[in-house]
Amino acid sequence: MKRLLLLAVAASLCLVGYAQQENTNQNKFRQLYNELPTPNVYRNAAGAPGHEYWQQRADYQIDIELDDEKQRIYGTETITYHNNAPDPLGYLWVQLEQNRRAKDSDTYKIQQSGMDERMSSGQLKRLTPTFDGGFKLDYVKDASGQPLPYTVNKTMMRIDLPQPLMPGEQLSFDIKWWYNINNRMEIGGRSGYEYFEEDDNYLYTIAQFFPRMAVYNDVEGWQNKQFLGRGEFTLPFGDYKVSLTVPADHLVSATGTLQNPEKVLTKAQREKLEEARKERDEPVIIVSEEEARKNEQDKSTKKKTWIFAAENVRDFAFASSRKFIWDAMGVEQSDGSVVMAMSMYPKEGNPLWGRYSTKVVAHTLKWYSHYTFDYPYPVAWSINAKSIGMEYPMICFNFGRPEEDGTYSARTKYGMIGVIIHEVGHNYFPMIVNSDERQWTWMDEGLNTFLQYLTEQQWERNYPSRRGPAHKIVDYMKGDKDKISPIMTNSESIWQFGNNAYGKPATALNILRETIMGRELFDYAFKTYANRWMFKHPSPADFFRTMEDASAVDLDWFWRGWFFTTDHVDIALESVAWYQVDTQDPLVENERTRKMQEEAPRGISSIRNEQMISKTQDEIDPSIRDFYTEYDPLKVTILDKEEYERYLNSLDKDSRALLEAGQNYYELSFRNEGGLVMPIILQFQFTDGSTEDHYIPAEIWRRNHEEVSKVFITEKEIQQIVLDPYLETADVDTEDNYYPPRTQLNRFELYKRNRSRWGGGENPMQRARRAKAKEEGTN
Repeated sequence: MKRLLLLAVAASLCLVGYAQQENTNQNKFRQLYNELPTPNVYRNAAGAPGHEYWQQRADYQIDIELDDEKQRIYGTETITYHNNAPDPLGYLWVQLEQNRRAKDSDTYKIQQSGMDERMSSGQLKRLTPTFDGGFKLDYVKDASGQPLPYTVNKTMMRIDLPQPLMPGEQLSFDIKWWYNINNRMEIGGRSGYEYFEEDDNYLYTIAQFFPRMAVYNDVEGWQNKQFLGRGEFTLPFGDYKVSLTVPADHLVSATGTLQNPEKVLTKAQREKLEEARKERDEPVIIVSEEEARKNEQDKSTKKKTWIFAAENVRDFAFASSRKFIWDAMGVEQSDGSVVMAMSMYPKEGNPLWGRYSTKVVAHTLKWYSHYTFDYPYPVAWSINAKSIGMEYPMICFNFGRPEEDGTYSARTKYGMIGVIIHEVGHNYFPMIVNSDERQWTWMDEGLNTFLQYLTEQQWERNYPSRRGPAHKIVDYMKGDKDKISPIMTNSESIWQFGNNAYGKPATALNILRETIMGRELFDYAFKTYANRWMFKHPSPADFFRTMEDASAVDLDWFWRGWFFTTDHVDIALESVAWYQVDTQDPLVENERTRKMQEEAPRGISSIRNEQMISKTQDEIDPSIRDFYTEYDPLKVTILDKEEYERYLNSLDKDSRALLEAGQNYYELSFRNEGGLVMPIILQFQFTDGSTEDHYIPAEIWRRNHEEVSKVFITEKEIQQIVLDPYLETADVDTEDNYYPPRTQLNRFELYKRNRSRWGGGENPMQRARRAKAKEEGTN
């Protein structure tokens, strides 16, 4: 009885909840007042920084030594933290991301694992972490050298202050630490080293290598959410001065500008850099492949210290190796300033990297600046590192290498170009438009992937972009909803990370640009957002509001559907009814009826009776025939003509014009089967071969989001109607987008065969070489 009673109560509560939902506004065009935070003096209702907006600042002076024998980083730093908040701060939070690789890291604990009947040694090793990662802290001291009490909580450290840091005050403190550098090729990671066994050398791409201040702001307070590996970084801006002590034969690239070139570069290298600054078409080789090969063999035991300075950046990263080739060229900005686009890469990256990398960097700066703002930093580096794409201010690490014979597949080429565009593009989002990556991955990855698509299309006509066009997100959108998250989901909780945080928001923005807003309105609004929030910390609401504020387009329905739900687009052209005005002219209407009767299908009995009944009774006995036997109800009589004349004379001028126009009326009915409301885009294909496009805004669904109808008037007869003819809306089922219905062609494979398109694992370049050799009669 108790169970029955509990079930009855639960059922009644569900019914009450359902009834309450039924009696609230569930319209898909309702405003986002409940979803977005209330505007205030820090962030206003237009999506701009408010008149009392503030943000914190952290300046760094760092000394680093790279131990090439033990693969370790040793470091000391002085952090000067500026409290620009209106709040006194009793403690500070510092990020320790290297602790993600500590043996007791939550990252390992929360990873699911299982056993199979067959397990490799590598799989077994991954079940238990063996790498001794994480920061080893030696001390935390104040400016006078006195210890500061601190508490390490996994990837976060709280520093307790002897007295609160008041608004407008600043505090300096020192930290000393070291850690073991991870082998990226064995255990992965955004940062680490790659070992080249054939020449016994290392290539270091180093980031998250120092304790970094967490962000304190008006949205989250302290953003001290633990770093589990997916939700990336949230950092304040500041000035950096960093000394990097490395083997003397290493080349170093880093965030910022080199402060002591006369100490670490040869005179020839400095002269070539100055030449490169003036070059606009082809990169200048600063260190050649021949020189790099020699450096690989020499292996100096001496040290050099490279000093870099960077202003108003949120982070710092560097790369170091004796294997590097180095090239550079200048990129002129609209204000006449010159940015140095530069690349470093090992010989294993050639010929791809020497041919493309620095040119792609320059191309990216040109087009991202076109859509946002002039690149404000003095340099932009692209560093070749196997199996990684990762971004930091002024420097990024990018994959892409050819085969040992120098050939490469189209996938390798375009993958390399795409990742360079993407990672260099991250300088704009989030390195300058500094969103909270730990909370919202899409705010940098989605916006950046969208601009990557635009930039790729400027590189080469019909560039094979992976993401951006609406039709490329269809497979994801129509997938299992249990494995799909709304875009507005915290970074660590997302299903299908790439599709959710990169692909879907990039597609949404492209749809806004091409279909909802149009390029002119979108580009203006997007540039407004970028300029409003450069060197600041925007939130999702700031982006949503700015895009509406700068365009006068109400997009609340779009943000809700695309960003807050997992609904998909599936609009069906459910029916088409064709009408023409009844002219009541017997000569026209009777002939039309007769033609329809003649063209109508005949029943099987009528067909067989015509063949099998040799004579009907009236054919045997004509006497039974009368008026109706020969009567033709469609024959026009004089009385019919007189009635028609009287009808015409009764019409006013406008009605008679409509009657004589001979127009076609098509009533189209649509059903929203996917949930997302979208514009209805149609193409009419006429019997004379001409076409006509129609765009109906999404607001047609505002009073009924399940089904709508619309009448179209045409002079010409329609042969075919196509819904979403240019694949603009990400409609997941296009089979119901045609009138008359169109059968989709499906193919099947007759027999099993080698699925490799090129055979034998060859890429097209290798195959072309082999074909040419065969034609010339050589091996």
